[in-house]
This record gives sequence, structure tokens and C-alpha cells, in this order.
Amino acid sequence: MNHLAVRLASAFASAFTPSLAAPHAARAFRPLRRAALAAVLAAPLTTLLALTPQAAHADALDNIAKAGVLKVAVPEDYPPFGSVGPDMQPQGYDVDTAALLAKAMNVKLELVPVNSANRIPYLQTGKVDLVISSLGKTPDREKVIDFSTAYAPYYQGVFGPADIKVTGPADLTGKTVGATRGALEEIALSQMAPNATIKRFEDNNATIAAFLSGQVQLIAAGNIVAASILAKNPPRRPEPKFVIKNSPCFVGLNKNEPRLLAKVNGALQQAKQDGQLNAMSKKWFGAPLPADL
Repeated sequence: MNHLAVRLASAFASAFTPSLAAPHAARAFRPLRRAALAAVLAAPLTTLLALTPQAAHADALDNIAKAGVLKVAVPEDYPPFGSVGPDMQPQGYDVDTAALLAKAMNVKLELVPVNSANRIPYLQTGKVDLVISSLGKTPDREKVIDFSTAYAPYYQGVFGPADIKVTGPADLTGKTVGATRGALEEIALSQMAPNATIKRFEDNNATIAAFLSGQVQLIAAGNIVAASILAKNPPRRPEPKFVIKNSPCFVGLNKNEPRLLAKVNGALQQAKQDGQLNAMSKKWFGAPLPADL
């Protein structure tokens, strides 16, 4: 028998037990006690829970408010979304987005550095409340987490030097492509180009370094990452070859948290309307926020 049911049954029985000073009344109440006990034991667990104070379950938004802290997973090696600045502090579009949401919730912000492989596990194990880490939406990811509305423009593609002629996945046969393990472009490219040699690296810095050093011929990455590499005018320039997928970025959160999702979406919508996201896009991407985002 469920322990909660036992406790409630005991409470009901006690409530129907008259004083020892009235033995005749006690005998009269016995049928009522038996009926009450049977009703409690037959009740579904959901009904029993509804009778207890514990029924007021605190959801994720309540927990954030109670703690006074919003814990957000952000990238630390993926400029301009997230990186460590000259002052050794996190900076980037995702970092600013996290700060925007913490302000909307009137709580402090705690940034948790993640990479492409561990950002969703961090969310699922309660290490963070949200993932704001250039996160794309896929059917497999939608099975395990929920997504906000889009907050940043993004597409994944293959990039490489101008002298390497590639216009589509079929042209990758016999070529080496660097990609970050677990990133959307790595997953998609593995399916699109089974004959390509894909060298996987644990973080974005390692992937970029492999391309710049010539360890791989091409790089699978986001358009903004390629633009940030080009801005440094390196000897090996990642020119666009073809688009893997147009995939704007979304905030990730655990499933079945409708109030937190509504709060995040409301704050993002307000930031679009009042120009905050547009200003952030110009600051970090060098371009205004797309009108259709």
C-alpha cells in the first residue's frame, strides 16, 4: 500500500474516532470509520495527492525565483555567440541574451560554460535552467527538450579555400572536413556526405585550429563562425561552399515547463519589439536582425 494512503487513512480514521468517554458513540461510528477507510484506500493516487499540501508542485520558474538565480549554459569557445573576452569575462550574443532573460525574471545570472556535446545533458541533469548556446532545433532534440521561439539567425555550411572546388555534398568524396562533435552541422553532414572524411573535434576552437593549420581541407561550421575567422584575415580563408541547413537558434529548456517557456518567449518577443535583439545583432554579427526571424 502507498505510504501516503496509509497516513491519510489513519488521519481519516482518527477524525471519525469519538472520545473513549462515549463507548456507545464509538460503536455507532464504526460503520462510518470503515466506509471512510475504504474510500481513502480506493481513491486514485492523484486524488490523494490533491488532498495534501505537497500537491502545490513548484515548477522550474518557481524554483528560479526562489533561488534568485538563473543558471544558463553558454558557449565559451564559439565567438561571436560566446567566448572569453580580453578581461577574461564571458562575452557574446548568447551571453547578452542570457543577461536579458535574467533581467526579465528579476534574478541574478549564473553562466555555465558548455560545449556542443554536453549542453543538453547539463540541462537534463539540472545543472542549468536554460541552454543558450547557438542551439538548433532537430526532431531528435525535440523528443527530449523544448525550444523557445528563435532568437538568433544562423545557418550551417561547408567552408574552405577558394581553390577547393566544392558545390555540394557529392563533391566531398575524398576530402577531409573538420567538424565539432555533436554540433548540428556534424550530425547533418554525416548523413549528407557518407563518403566524406569527417574529422571530429571536441570543441570549436580545436575545429577552427585544424582548418587554419591545414589539418583538414574544409570546415563545417556556422556562417557567423566563418565570418569571424574571415575577419582576422588568415592565410586560409573559409569561403562559403554550400549550405547544410538554415537553422536559427533557440533557447532550450526541459519539457513540461509551460510557465518558464512562456516567460522566455515573452521576454524574447519584448526584446524584438523594443530593439534590444536588433542592437545585439548589430553589435555581435555586424548586421541587423532578419525581419523574418
